[in-house]
Amino acid sequence: MGGVEFLKGHGTENDFVLLPDPDGALDLTEARVRALCDRQRGLGADGVLRVVKAESGDWFMDYRNADGSIAEMCGNGVRVFAHYLVDAGLMPEGEFVVGTRAGDKPVVVHPDGGVTIEMGPARITGASTTKTTGADFAGVAVDVGNPHLACVTDVPVETLDLTEQPHFDPAVFPNGVNLEFVNVLRDGALRMRVHERGVGETRSCGTGTVAAVASWLHGEGRATGQATVDVLGGQVTVEIGEGRSTLTGPAVLVARGELDRAWWDSL
Repeated sequence: MGGVEFLKGHGTENDFVLLPDPDGALDLTEARVRALCDRQRGLGADGVLRVVKAESGDWFMDYRNADGSIAEMCGNGVRVFAHYLVDAGLMPEGEFVVGTRAGDKPVVVHPDGGVTIEMGPARITGASTTKTTGADFAGVAVDVGNPHLACVTDVPVETLDLTEQPHFDPAVFPNGVNLEFVNVLRDGALRMRVHERGVGETRSCGTGTVAAVASWLHGEGRATGQATVDVLGGQVTVEIGEGRSTLTGPAVLVARGELDRAWWDSL
């Protein structure tokens, strides 16, 4: 048998291994995901995007975190996934739908390679706190199809140590949570760092940027608005509307090849 086809891509340096698997034939175990994402013994990535054809005929993004766990949604991942579909000739440039565990996500792939995603509603579900670098941070709980705690703070986010899992309240987030730390640069411009559930600190988090903007707007007493969000890997634009949100940013494919079949089978 031949090797296992893969591609490597990133959205604002939130990086992924893509596995084209239209017939759903790959046995994508937690051990294989962990090995693929390991930056010493595998390809290295923040997560795996398996490209599967759904019964509806749409393309479904089977997203796995770096620790092998299944996740509902990944905004940067959807951008990379959509870019791949166009690059591979599986979908035309322009508007189409990507299926996720958080529901169908309409996307627009632009001529410059950027992608806009309809992220659905960003729902404020309460408040909680997290602790890192010896300090407590109050935040807003936001559901973007997956759980977030977005903390707008005056503490410069570049000073935070996110190498370890920050504390959070498991009673509020029994399935874990993505934690965003947000500085307001000026009206409509934010800076963010993020510790992702099942991954650790990443250079970007698409749903996290939506949660950050929703949290900032909530603190301003506003339900709708737009902001750019600077992350370690670049910049995206988020718009929050009535019952909807959009995320626009770049998507890049950087490599493609085959995984050694013997290595894959050994996992």
